[in-house]
Amino acid sequence: MPRDGYQQRLDKLSEDVLYMSELVIERLQMGLDALQEKDDDLAWEVIDGDHEINEMYLELEQECIDLIALQQPVAGDLRFIAASFKIITDLERIADLATNLGDYSLDAKKDTFPEVDIQAIGSKTIEMIGESMDAYANEDPEACFRIADRDDEIDDLCENASELVVRELIEQQDIDDEEQIQGTMQDVYRLLLTIRDLERVGDHAVNIAARTLYMVESDDALLY
Repeated sequence: MPRDGYQQRLDKLSEDVLYMSELVIERLQMGLDALQEKDDDLAWEVIDGDHEINEMYLELEQECIDLIALQQPVAGDLRFIAASFKIITDLERIADLATNLGDYSLDAKKDTFPEVDIQAIGSKTIEMIGESMDAYANEDPEACFRIADRDDEIDDLCENASELVVRELIEQQDIDDEEQIQGTMQDVYRLLLTIRDLERVGDHAVNIAARTLYMVESDDALLY
């Protein structure tokens, strides 16, 4: 393949990865909105739309494989393609977590623990994804380290939220109606899963930053 055609495919891959990230962020926000508004229609839109992300992932995965197999890239180009492949994997998993939020919202008819600010945690994870993709687009190694540092903030927020749920549950232990007990336990389980999933979103954002750092500087400091 002529050099200009090869470079166009690399540029197109970058554009497609960034476009996929925009769709994933949109789906994650929709999942959060569905939770907040108890909007079943929006929840189903997130759930039913997951196949679109999956198809995009498979197409980009094949493009990465083709570029490696047919063009035999070396050095920077190889790191770029490998990083792009790993990043779309993280994006696909974030989309799965957004689908989980849609599932949770279908059962969440009320806010049992309104003190837990899921929306604030979700907003920060969305910011992290956006910043990690900006670092990828701009090949910005310094931003990668800043994103990794921000993950501690997400972890702390999730830990505090989980502790708050458990504390509230302990304080409600005088509940003696079996049906109410079961309903509360289901609410607790669903909320803890939501917190866990948002923490995982933050982890995937760090993964994206780590792969970007390796792509740009061949630095594996953030890989784990």
